[in-house]
Amino acid sequence: MSCVLGIDTSNYTTSAALYDSESNAMLQQKMLLPVREGALGLKQSDAVFHHTQQLPQVLKKLFAGTGRKPDAVSVSVRPRDQEGSYMPCFTVGAGTASAIASAFSLPLTECSHQHGHLAAALYSCGKLEWVHRRFLAFHVSGGTTDALLVEPDAEKVFSPHLAASSLDLKAGQAVDRVGVMLGLRFPAGRELDRLARQSTAEFRIRPTLRGCDCSLSGIENQCKKMQQQGEAPADIAKFCIESVCAALDMMTERLLQKYGKLPLVFAGGVMSNSIISARLGEKYGASFAAPEFSCDNAAGVALLGWMKLDP
Repeated sequence: MSCVLGIDTSNYTTSAALYDSESNAMLQQKMLLPVREGALGLKQSDAVFHHTQQLPQVLKKLFAGTGRKPDAVSVSVRPRDQEGSYMPCFTVGAGTASAIASAFSLPLTECSHQHGHLAAALYSCGKLEWVHRRFLAFHVSGGTTDALLVEPDAEKVFSPHLAASSLDLKAGQAVDRVGVMLGLRFPAGRELDRLARQSTAEFRIRPTLRGCDCSLSGIENQCKKMQQQGEAPADIAKFCIESVCAALDMMTERLLQKYGKLPLVFAGGVMSNSIISARLGEKYGASFAAPEFSCDNAAGVALLGWMKLDP
């Protein structure tokens, strides 16, 4: 199986990718789902509607001019690889992938969205050999702030086990809520990063943890208080990002104490933030996905399809 089509219809992005194992090349196309200005997200019914409209456009762009036909199809069908993990938006990708595979008699494999994120991160930072060993991974986005102990798995390629998480607000939610509060457009990660880099303020932040789990709800409240006190938007943005970074930093310290010095990779949209990635990368020598493989994408989904069918 030299060419695998991957499809991912997550909560905020319609994605498709083609992985060519002979050249190790990855082609991607993606479209953000439209979110009303000032809104903090989408209803699942709206996400399903927009994926239905956008997935044919994404696939058309992906195949335009490639001259390649896939040998197999892979699709994400749930947020995490856990019992009861379900979101309606993934049914759009699952249905489309099944139709393509049936129409052309192609093998079809399934995975979770989180599995795809981790595989894309390993591909991006040149660490695919880690699928054969134990490592620690962070998946940090609008829907999750998970630290995962990842182990090889003959059936799934690798298997992530939850080691720690946020007890309340997710990191991406904190970033988006503060960004929208400051007048930025949702999703606000990229613009908040740009705004924070304009600040010269210094903060001493003590994150709230219970064991290895973090609590992030206080970030939004403190940022609201700073705004009410008339502090500069750039300083508020920097405080938000540095607060998230401090929590991830302490989580990492405690997990490495608990599990030993394991290889470490960070994935998910929040981890494309320049301040967070620079700080944690320097301190821990951790690997980070490039931004195009860190935010939601179908690259890892395509890669997992190839690994499952051609181990």
